[in-house]
Amino acid sequence: MTRHIDPSQPPALDQITLRSPGELADALPYLMGFHPDDSIVLVALHGDHGRFGGRLRLGIPASPGEWPYVADQLADCLVSGSERRASRPDGIIVFLCQDPSAGEKGRDVMERLRPLAQRLRTACGALDVPVLEAICISGGHFWSYCCPDARCCPTDGTPLALPGTSVMAAAATYAGIQVRGSLREMEARLAPLTEPASAVVAQEEALDAATAELVPRILGGVDRETVRKETLTLIRGLVQRLGRAPAPGRPTEADTADDGLVTDEEAAAIILGLQDRTTRDRAAEWVEGPEADVALRVWRAIARRCVGAYSDHAAAPLTLVGWVAMSTGDEPTARVALGMALRVDPDYLFAKLLHQGANEGLDPELLRECLRQERGTRAPRRPTRMATQPPSGRPHGRTRPGGHASRGRARARRRAGQRRA
Repeated sequence: MTRHIDPSQPPALDQITLRSPGELADALPYLMGFHPDDSIVLVALHGDHGRFGGRLRLGIPASPGEWPYVADQLADCLVSGSERRASRPDGIIVFLCQDPSAGEKGRDVMERLRPLAQRLRTACGALDVPVLEAICISGGHFWSYCCPDARCCPTDGTPLALPGTSVMAAAATYAGIQVRGSLREMEARLAPLTEPASAVVAQEEALDAATAELVPRILGGVDRETVRKETLTLIRGLVQRLGRAPAPGRPTEADTADDGLVTDEEAAAIILGLQDRTTRDRAAEWVEGPEADVALRVWRAIARRCVGAYSDHAAAPLTLVGWVAMSTGDEPTARVALGMALRVDPDYLFAKLLHQGANEGLDPELLRECLRQERGTRAPRRPTRMATQPPSGRPHGRTRPGGHASRGRARARRRAGQRRA
């Protein structure tokens, strides 16, 4: 399980006053940037007016036996994280979001999750931070665990407002905030392909062939730099190819179109090549200018090709998705991608560092500058004549007549004569 913490929000949302559980429920997708289905969400409040602070999201554990431990950890994480970034919260809002399973209704989900809501309230209270509201969202309805008045919070739940009709939706639109669908839909864009089955088999066979060819070359060391150059050349080719073919507007259609532009062999070679840390770090340099959006499409497509036994290879492309999204200001996509990378490999250091940086409000420009400097050290430098030993082995400045040194002295004499004139 991976925690997602959002430390900030656009200034336009600071001007919105939310007074009821219904307005809070409607605001949740705009606070997170997506619909957090199957999630626990905690939102910190600060000051007398309840200004929104950090937000924390975690998938709801399937086993109720995990709920006490998870509640304690989430409460401590939000409170301590808020203290490090700004100040201790004055209150917390709890959201539990989960769609009904087969045979369930939204009210059944609400009652089933009631012990979790109570445990979260207890955990926050133990840290002297009260839970001011706890809301369950399920099946298009919401319930308040804190309001006992059936006149405003009926037992059968209250329907959610139609999308885009609330004051929060208007403010979010004005601020340029987008809701990128549900968490499930965002993760589906990065998940391994499962159909058609023939395509999955073909991709896994290509990965088998690439493993047999490239792994010995990478591990052997002698040919490692050549493999790096070949991988980066393939990536550069894909960035150019996808850049010439703008993606359709709908995400599913765009992903399908991009998948059709990447061959199984190309994807396999890039997936294997990215397992080398140096190659991955050089690939992370595609984060600026118009290439950044295209690079995001490339990394999504590569992550989807980590199928079958190679699903654990997805940590590298998923982390690159997260890095490019983070660098371009798409924090919701960055958090989802980095969370998936850490589910694939909890010890993947690059993903851990980026995830921590996102949680602590790290400015991506700091890392971009490091990448620029690293790229600068690799740039070929023009040779300096006086800094190299002449091929003949004679000392510098004692070249044969007609050589560079003689010509240089002649030019110096001419310039001196011009200055005297």
